[in-house]
Amino acid sequence: MNNFNFYSPTEFVFGKGRAKETGFYVKKYGGTKVLIHYGGGSALRSGLVDTVKESLTAEGIAFAELGGVQPNPRDTLVYKGIELCRSEGVDLILAIGGGSVIDSAKAIAMGVPYEGDFWDFYSGKHAEKALPVGTVLTIAAAGSEGSGDSVITKEDGMLKRGTGSDAIRPKFSMLDPALTQTLPAYQTACGATDIMAHVFERYFTNTKEVEITDRLCEAVLMTMVKETPRVIADPNNYDARANIMWAGMVAHNNIVGVGREQDWNSHNIEHELSALYDCAHGAGLAVIFPAWMEFVYKHDIMRFAQVAVRVWGVKMNFADPEATALEGIKRFRQFLRSIGMPINFAELGAKEEDIPVLVEKLGIGDGETGGFVHLKAADIAEIYRIAARAEL
Repeated sequence: MNNFNFYSPTEFVFGKGRAKETGFYVKKYGGTKVLIHYGGGSALRSGLVDTVKESLTAEGIAFAELGGVQPNPRDTLVYKGIELCRSEGVDLILAIGGGSVIDSAKAIAMGVPYEGDFWDFYSGKHAEKALPVGTVLTIAAAGSEGSGDSVITKEDGMLKRGTGSDAIRPKFSMLDPALTQTLPAYQTACGATDIMAHVFERYFTNTKEVEITDRLCEAVLMTMVKETPRVIADPNNYDARANIMWAGMVAHNNIVGVGREQDWNSHNIEHELSALYDCAHGAGLAVIFPAWMEFVYKHDIMRFAQVAVRVWGVKMNFADPEATALEGIKRFRQFLRSIGMPINFAELGAKEEDIPVLVEKLGIGDGETGGFVHLKAADIAEIYRIAARAEL
């Protein structure tokens, strides 16, 4: 196991009806005037935004509003949010929604105190300070409610880029599983896929002797395998929703990734799909991750065999561990199909002829990306081709 520091200061307020307490936590963390940031109409139609406003008003906290966050959140709205916060004297950003809303809120939080262009933070600059962020989570997926990460799409060129800093870890997150019960099955499945992908990005590592985090990763994966079909079958299953919501946070606050080298190539490869086609991030990961696995598994066959046995219940073939590894990848893809996810380009709405464009937008040129296996542009093109033609 590698040396590490682990810092996760977010206060998680978990349970049914807890959104009514939002104002208390805004005040606790110093908010006197907040920006309520949300996406489309669902947070309004459900009455959640009104519930939060009532909670803020009861605590004497003023607020401004900015809705309209899209999936794969755009830089153009971030710029509007920064200017609004400055003109209104906002001192805390409150995100009501899922990962896209929270990521947009984090970008605004970094941009308000910064004299330059907030996009600098998505181009390699590290954020040292930001306005405090709080969240009211409405979908279990991205894990942004507990992480120091954010991903934004720049409309000029449709470049999707990420950043990370402890400065943008939420101060508090209101987690009510009941708020996710109205989600369509497809969004639920996309979220579950993203959660599993966050775990796999950490699981496939070259670091040795990491049994504790291996087992933690496997526990989260097994939870998702059990609970996702339950909520697809019964959207109102609160207990299953609760397990998934907490799994989403655990998957991405890095408790399952400390002390080990991580990958993240699948996320980077997928980002170009969701930027170009504006598809759901989880759906893109459902297509890309098994394809990445098929391309790299020979690098460490026994690690792939291990997850096949421990998570997917494959019987270990000691005479042919490669067969065990491949069966595990097959069962992962079958699981994704069973919960309604696409497994190839055609089902996602992507085009194989666009692969050169996708590779070019990654911007690695003649270099390579690091991780579990270092990948060159030609390798990434092959992963896209595998994804394009995948079958069960």
